[in-house]
Amino acid sequence: MSIAVHGGAIPVVILTKSDLCTNTGRYISEVEQISDKVRVHAISARYGIGLDELKEYMTPGVTICLMGSSGTGKSTLINTLAGEEVLKTSAVREGDDKGRHTTTFRKMIELPGQVTIIDTPGMREIGMADVQDGIDETFSDILELESRCRFRNCRHETEPGCAVKAAIASGELSAERYELYKNLGRENTNNHARKKEISKWAKAYKKFNKEMV
Repeated sequence: MSIAVHGGAIPVVILTKSDLCTNTGRYISEVEQISDKVRVHAISARYGIGLDELKEYMTPGVTICLMGSSGTGKSTLINTLAGEEVLKTSAVREGDDKGRHTTTFRKMIELPGQVTIIDTPGMREIGMADVQDGIDETFSDILELESRCRFRNCRHETEPGCAVKAAIASGELSAERYELYKNLGRENTNNHARKKEISKWAKAYKKFNKEMV
């Protein structure tokens, strides 16, 4: 989500198949705790539940990219929005109720009203680099807590007057959310360093080739 925010995209989480759940509010609340930048909708494409909430994203010129695991209902949602079967769908496997890999390549679909949707087969991993602004926006609440620490260079470990530790102790901030914030920050920093190293060697390689000509 931090990458989406950094790139200027609007991160939206769609909880599909809400007709199979008796307490959608609980799951919506859990997702909303990730960040105040994320929008969450619980829908059922099969029965048309919650689809009206998605109309705000269906404006002319908008491009929407769907990502999610197999069997989550991406293709079914697109078919419903398109008003016709433009993508093949499959039932989940009976053995473990997991999705089948129906979508095996990226496809761009034009919907009525000049709205474009990109259906993807999903992504196992996205590398992060140079997206610190996106991370900061996603975890703006933690940045606010850090600004209240007694020491400017507080590492939030054993220092006295640490607002982050106090928030975790009081339940204002979950330890899991703070750990995610730290992990993403480390990944971004490490990948940035690797990119600089690769760029350095690439420039040296080009310079060597020119000298050899």
